[in-house]
Amino acid sequence: MTIKNKLRAGISFLFLLALISCGLSIYFLNRLSADARAILKDNYKTVQFTKNMGSVLELAQSAPLSQQQAAIFNDNLVKQEHNITEHGERQLTDSLRSKYEQLTLKRNSPANIMELHSDIKKLLYDIMQLNMNAIESKYATANATADHATMLVAFTGSILFLVAFSFVVNFPGYIANPIKELTERIKAVSNRDYHQELNFESNDEFGELATAFNNMTAKLNEYESSNLASILFEKKRIETIINSMHDAIIGLDEKSFIIFANEVACTLIGLPEQQLTGRYAPDIAMENDLLRNLLVNNQPKMKIYADNRESFYTKEVLAVTSKDKVVGSVIILKNITEYQQLDEAKTNFIATISHELKTPISSIKMSLKLLEDDRIGEVNSEQRQLLENIEEDARRLLQITGELLDMAQVETGKLQLNFGSTHPHNIVDYAVKALKTTAEQKQVTLNVECDETLPDVHADLDKTTWVLINLLSNAIKYSHEKSVVDLVVKKSKNNEIEFSVRDHGRGIDQRYLSRIFERYFKVPGATTEQTGTGLGLAIAKDFIEAQAGKIGVESEIGDGSRFYFTLKRIGNGALANAS
Repeated sequence: MTIKNKLRAGISFLFLLALISCGLSIYFLNRLSADARAILKDNYKTVQFTKNMGSVLELAQSAPLSQQQAAIFNDNLVKQEHNITEHGERQLTDSLRSKYEQLTLKRNSPANIMELHSDIKKLLYDIMQLNMNAIESKYATANATADHATMLVAFTGSILFLVAFSFVVNFPGYIANPIKELTERIKAVSNRDYHQELNFESNDEFGELATAFNNMTAKLNEYESSNLASILFEKKRIETIINSMHDAIIGLDEKSFIIFANEVACTLIGLPEQQLTGRYAPDIAMENDLLRNLLVNNQPKMKIYADNRESFYTKEVLAVTSKDKVVGSVIILKNITEYQQLDEAKTNFIATISHELKTPISSIKMSLKLLEDDRIGEVNSEQRQLLENIEEDARRLLQITGELLDMAQVETGKLQLNFGSTHPHNIVDYAVKALKTTAEQKQVTLNVECDETLPDVHADLDKTTWVLINLLSNAIKYSHEKSVVDLVVKKSKNNEIEFSVRDHGRGIDQRYLSRIFERYFKVPGATTEQTGTGLGLAIAKDFIEAQAGKIGVESEIGDGSRFYFTLKRIGNGALANAS
């Protein structure tokens, strides 16, 4: 029998019991109601009639009945004649009718009237007594019926309650227990335990479910066994490939347990693979500095002392996902020692060349100053034009060598910062004066907004001024003639002062904004006069970030550009925060 049919049978049985209980209750209630109606209709009315007739005789006081009394007596007698219900009641009623008719005769003497009164009263008493006895008998019958009904309904209700209670207690378990067992087996299967079976000894849907589940686990176990060898082979092959790589590779699961680590990673960490695999990475990191740096720090470049020498590595973390869910990560350390050494050699070479070039360039500029002096000798217009060209080229060479030296300082980590307290107006005033002539030559107006009430900033005056001059120089360079460059200094959030330079030139395409501070990057489309070495903004970024500040740009084509940087201000705890 199916579960659906079992449910139908159980509910139908309960419904049948309820119908039986209700039917018995209705049957006995009807019997009690019939007994009560019989008492009321058959006997009680007769008692009422005889009482009324007796009352008429009492009012007559052994005298002939008046016309009104005779009418009342006759009316009740007629009703009694139509309400004969008990054995012997008919004879008594007929005798009463005969005596009443004799009483109504006018030739009766007073003695006869008294005798008739006495006979009628006796007949009335007999009729009343007969009905009173019937009432007692029927009352006893009704009580017996009520007691019998009470016992039968109580017995039926008890059986119904016991059956319903048993149904409530046992049936949910019949449904829930197999489902609970199935759930536990499914959880075990989800944990790759395929040796699971369900034993439901029934011929319903649960039995079919158990058979299907057992077939499924058997197939899964068979599949797992057949693929285990190939999986182990693939695992060994992947481990061989990972161990043959020159990069350090560490695999973590989603709970930060180490799954694998190749030989290079084990060498760098200083622990064998057996002491790494399967352990919780943060626990090992508490005693291992390198692993702690790999897990905590986000440095893209790391210097590690291994094999009795310093080596440089870049860290890359790859997330392992499955169905858009992160199930682990892989940490890769790439050895860039060779490239780092080449980069350092390049930086040292640039620094040396730049430093060596500054002296002859300075000598050239000094010689140009002497040639321009009339005391040395007069020069014609063509010679003066050549001198101006030489001076402009020397200035550009000196600027380039200066930028290369600054870049070399940043790359080698030898950037020297002289922090101090200064008012923003000092930085602005120095930068504006330095570029006043350049702006006037292009007829560009410098609009300066710098409130004297602004607090001092904690910064390197020379480096910050260099940055502001570079931003102003670029703004003037990319501005149209007779335009305006806005230089605004104001308070910013987080205890900072913001310096911003805005021009109204052609602007920068959005796709180039993310690369604007990269070294040697030049915005395409700029004229020869506008382009430089591509180092100015990169050096400016390094100078500002070295002072714990931020630098950025906002620009749109046709709406100009706005370059800005922030510095920590002094006051209200800002200096303490900056330091």
